[in-house]
Amino acid sequence: MITKKTVAPLDCFARDCIAVRLRLVNRVITSVYDEALRPLGLKVSQMNILVVVAKLGVARPAEVCEILQMDTSTLSRNVERMRTKGWLVTVADAEDARTQPFRITTAGRKLLKRVVPAWKRAQQKATEVLGTEGVAMLGRVAGTLGLSKQST
Repeated sequence: MITKKTVAPLDCFARDCIAVRLRLVNRVITSVYDEALRPLGLKVSQMNILVVVAKLGVARPAEVCEILQMDTSTLSRNVERMRTKGWLVTVADAEDARTQPFRITTAGRKLLKRVVPAWKRAQQKATEVLGTEGVAMLGRVAGTLGLSKQST
């Protein structure tokens, strides 16, 4: 049974919770990018991984997870899908065979070049949704967290 004592915290959570609002905004913006990238068979989460791997050359899973603030199971699932599509390939690691580093393939690099127009459209739409001040605020927050130089 819901009482007045339980309603007040529920209203507070619904109205004031930063995490809830941020997750809602994240889903909206992710949807904008995923919709733009869909004709290429790509999701924005996969595009981020491809960009990081392309920048690193040979990427170790732990390094990609740290850069993108992603858990290993999510990365593994995405990397496996991208291997299947021929965008990434596993490379041998002489030091530790368990780490399974990977690199971007020629097909993956070609895909990133084809992504540019769709990405630009998604950037414009996301800017319309968030407003220029919202985009600037995201840049400031990412900078204070040390994320702006690491991620895509």
